[in-house]
Amino acid sequence: MQPCSEPSVLVVDDDAVTCDLLSEVFSAEGFRVHTAQNPPSALQLAAASPPDVVVTDLRMGSRDDGLKLLERMRQDHPTVPVVLITAFGSIETAIRAVKDGAFDYVSKPFELSALVGVVRRALARRADAAPRRTDEVEEEFSGIRPMMGRSPAMLEVYKLIAKVADADAAVLVTGDSGTGKELVARAIHRHGVRRDLPFIAVNCGAMTETLLESELFGHTRGAFTGAVTNRRGLFEQAGAGTVFLDEVGEMSPALQVKLLRVLQEREFVPVGGSDPIQVRARIIAASNVDLHVLAESGSFRRDLLYRLDVINICLPPLRARREDIPLLARQFLRRFTRQGRPVPACSDGFMAALCAYSWPGNVRELENTIERAVTLSTGDVVSEADLPSAMLSAEPPANRDPTTFFDGMPTLDEMERRYVEHVIQNVGGNRTRAAEVLGVNRRTLSRMAARVKPEI
Repeated sequence: MQPCSEPSVLVVDDDAVTCDLLSEVFSAEGFRVHTAQNPPSALQLAAASPPDVVVTDLRMGSRDDGLKLLERMRQDHPTVPVVLITAFGSIETAIRAVKDGAFDYVSKPFELSALVGVVRRALARRADAAPRRTDEVEEEFSGIRPMMGRSPAMLEVYKLIAKVADADAAVLVTGDSGTGKELVARAIHRHGVRRDLPFIAVNCGAMTETLLESELFGHTRGAFTGAVTNRRGLFEQAGAGTVFLDEVGEMSPALQVKLLRVLQEREFVPVGGSDPIQVRARIIAASNVDLHVLAESGSFRRDLLYRLDVINICLPPLRARREDIPLLARQFLRRFTRQGRPVPACSDGFMAALCAYSWPGNVRELENTIERAVTLSTGDVVSEADLPSAMLSAEPPANRDPTTFFDGMPTLDEMERRYVEHVIQNVGGNRTRAAEVLGVNRRTLSRMAARVKPEI
């Protein structure tokens, strides 16, 4: 490969049509493009002439070929940014990808212009040195409802978790009730350097002011009636671990002042005490109400908000990521099926009703609904009869076909087929115009159409 002023992109995918498509897209954007259909070929091309950016599929010959290629690129070409693309996103692979040094982790289906934008950002922020490696990510806590979802919104959450897991900065997790804010806090703790240290959670809205103060800061003997011994507070018990303050917006003004001191001075004084105790724990807070609105009304300290909201992770409601509903439903079906019994299948109407419902209670409501269905079902299939009657009258969400969710996430072939069909139909069958919309030439369009649906 001869030196050239244009930036070079190495596209790695075991699907030849995808390689052709991305090659044409990046070439049209002024990039030099080379393609490979497996990691060994990609490494040979990179050894001959290192590319400026690598764009690789996650799953090729095996489920983590993309991660293995990322690892080799980090070893052999540490300054070359790597972008991973996948239709099988999960918190484990997203966190591993980010921690192993991937520039970004993109979920299929994606807009071609968005992928081009990611590559341009990678060029603009090309790393100066090899990123720090960490151990392979373990599974989520057993016994705790895992974070699940492959939607783009959830992949963004996973990437944020990976980026902040090893940091000391305070994190504010926001989102509607039932979206899984504590799960995010636990994931940050679990996937960071504090994983072997205590994780202590407290609901600030479930206790009186006096009790919460004693829980958080501890008390000395004789501090109040019934205080017969010294008691260590949660900040002290956590040591260098994590303290999770759920529903922090419910905290009284007096306790807000004390929490502000913890964040500013990294110390506190137990109830009835006089000597300050150093705080080493990382603080993660959560709220299902907008703290900025509370600050505007004067019920929440603005200076405390700024200290808590260093990094914000906003969880989407379930209705905003309906494509995750089948995946979550099947996971809950497996969980609530008694040991020794087969996991029931879902009738078409059952899954359609789940996808049509608005889920005001979010993932927690879905979990409870599936538990109810498994309990009430008398056969090997859960059906509409096992759902609350209120759910059966729900209208399907606008512009969505619930039947597309029956089998979980579609394959790449299926996504490609739908997209090509959609474009061709909307241009009235004009192949030339369809090729322009797709950003490919007519020959590539013909190959795509023949591959995904010969009768197009």
